[in-house]
Amino acid sequence: YSADTVEDEMEMATVRHRPEALELLEAQSKFTKKELQILYRGFKNECPSGVVNEETFKEIYSQFFPQGDSTTYAHFLFNAFDTDHNGSVSFEDFVMGLSVLLRGTVQEKLNWAFNLYDINKDGYITKEEMLDIMKAIYDMMGKCTYPVLKEDAPRQHVETFFQKMDKNKDGVVTIDEFIESCQKDENIMRSMQLFENVI
Repeated sequence: YSADTVEDEMEMATVRHRPEALELLEAQSKFTKKELQILYRGFKNECPSGVVNEETFKEIYSQFFPQGDSTTYAHFLFNAFDTDHNGSVSFEDFVMGLSVLLRGTVQEKLNWAFNLYDINKDGYITKEEMLDIMKAIYDMMGKCTYPVLKEDAPRQHVETFFQKMDKNKDGVVTIDEFIESCQKDENIMRSMQLFENVI
């Protein structure tokens, strides 16, 4: 029984959530073991309990966007990261989301984006959902980034996108419609990239 083992066991007793073996995460994600260790250290630093609740997530996030109000966007983002919808983001949740956003294929990123925009997770994006996310992004970017934008800019943005995406005009966008539109349209793709710089 080495001192290390005892220390590890004590940590396991005090920590409510301990990430699975790094090997498993390494196999599932697109990160190397070294990168995972660095990510874990940073994660533990910010969240000693090993999980992030929504409030903490919003606090961490607001530091990146001091010029705007990021709370709403952080809320949507939190729900996209919280894949099992238990109200907290574990290290695994965090790594898997990050892995897709930073190293994922276009298809994987679009799947992730669809899930972000599908606020109530019913498998469809409505115009309202898209508008909610767009408004949240505009709020977060703050007035200094978009000084010329009118109040109705997000709505116009969404109108254009939605008409392009909703191929069969049934008022909702399915994942297939979403992916097809994004891949075909440079403009949409670029706007979707918006969230890549945002994360």
